[in-house]
Amino acid sequence: MLFVMQLLNGLLDGVYYLLIALGLSLIFSLGGIINLAHGAFYAIGAYLTLVLAPRLGFGGALVVSPVLVAMLGMLVERFLFTRYYRLDPLYSLLLTFGLAMVAEQALRMIFGAAPLSYSIPDFLRGQVFIGDFIYSRYRVFLIVIAAACVGGLWLLLEKSAFGRVVRAGVQDPDMVGALGISLRPYMAAVAGIGIGLAGLAGVLLAPIYTIHPAMGAEILTPAFVVVVIGGLGSFWGVVLAALLVGLVKGAMVGLGFSAFSTAAIYFLMLAILLLRPRGLFGERITRFE
Repeated sequence: MLFVMQLLNGLLDGVYYLLIALGLSLIFSLGGIINLAHGAFYAIGAYLTLVLAPRLGFGGALVVSPVLVAMLGMLVERFLFTRYYRLDPLYSLLLTFGLAMVAEQALRMIFGAAPLSYSIPDFLRGQVFIGDFIYSRYRVFLIVIAAACVGGLWLLLEKSAFGRVVRAGVQDPDMVGALGISLRPYMAAVAGIGIGLAGLAGVLLAPIYTIHPAMGAEILTPAFVVVVIGGLGSFWGVVLAALLVGLVKGAMVGLGFSAFSTAAIYFLMLAILLLRPRGLFGERITRFE
């Protein structure tokens, strides 16, 4: 039973890696931007929870915080990212690295360097009982919200005109341009959606983990691991990779090797890249080959 509990906790890790990794993958696939500031938006979402929840309640913060983070992301896309779409991705890497440092120091100046905490709302406290199995009600809530977001994003990308243009832009932006379709508004929307998901992850994780200025940097590396394992341009590849990373991490803890749980996901990435350099379901994207 304890092993199953650790697997579920690992799966929970995979779920919030997924919310961040989906945004990373979308922004890089469409715009070629390696967004090292993505973790900073996650941290901003968590801090906004501290600001908004006392006024709007946790439910209000859950809605408003990701929207504000998404709007901030669209401003960053409009005034910074647009300058780097046609350049080598290395330049965007340097830009977003600097942006991440600025955001982290700004959070430190506004909220201080000391870790802060936010309690689980009363209506989400308690346990869920399934026979002899007990699991946190809030963690179940988190998984349900994340699953709904993933399902909604898939429907948007696969079943809408917006999604068809985005998928075509990922594969061959020059052809899309030749058809008279400008990708600029789509890039802004993708940046807003991807960065908003990072903000949502920050809100959802605020009641579970300590909130501090460097929390974005801590989560960014596992999120990149998920993107690399899943494969560039593959929605379901990222989903599967996030769940796989979470299960591997949970299994290591359940087997008594918690000190090696993080290292295990890097070895997993190495093994998969040796077998499939494009990742599990990586697609061939013309602009990057």
